[in-house]
Amino acid sequence: MKELWLVMAALLLAACSFGPTSRETPATYDLGAPPRYADSALRIHASLLVNNVAAPAWLDTQGIVYRLNFQDAARQQTYAGSRWAASPAVLLTQRLRSRLAAASDVGVVGVADSARADFMLRVELEEFSQVFDAADTSRAVVIARASLIDVSKRALRAQKSFSIERAAPNANAEGGVRSLAAAGDELIEAVTAWTAASLARDKK
Repeated sequence: MKELWLVMAALLLAACSFGPTSRETPATYDLGAPPRYADSALRIHASLLVNNVAAPAWLDTQGIVYRLNFQDAARQQTYAGSRWAASPAVLLTQRLRSRLAAASDVGVVGVADSARADFMLRVELEEFSQVFDAADTSRAVVIARASLIDVSKRALRAQKSFSIERAAPNANAEGGVRSLAAAGDELIEAVTAWTAASLARDKK
């Protein structure tokens, strides 16, 4: 009996040694190539300190979040075989600074630059997920709040919430990435336009 157990143990170890040694690498996505910002009447005439986009802990990861509205809308899930190259907040911060810099006549700085600016812009991401209303129908949902602060007066000058939705072309991770990237760019355009308009009103 002892010999039989030894043989079975040896066979089990041999089977384990021939199994897969590593998991398949997840597909990694970013927001795509940066848009080319054409010259327009949208101009910002004050220097801006642009904080890093903030996000709640559950969203501050590389996971691509989705929700099944038809099953359990309060549950956040992530794709096992796909992920972001960085957290959505980091990806949006890079895009936001580039867009604001393209519209600025004075300049845009970050916290790490240790430079003074006329106004500070804070964007807080509240939702950045793919929502399934049915098994084969999904959409990107992006919700954020922007705050514009007068640095010298330490006063809130303006604040606005943004809610953007984009239908996903496919009910999978790839479709979610494409629709979220488009919604993210739409958010950045909306925040840039709102910032320019708020500062223009402030100047009058």
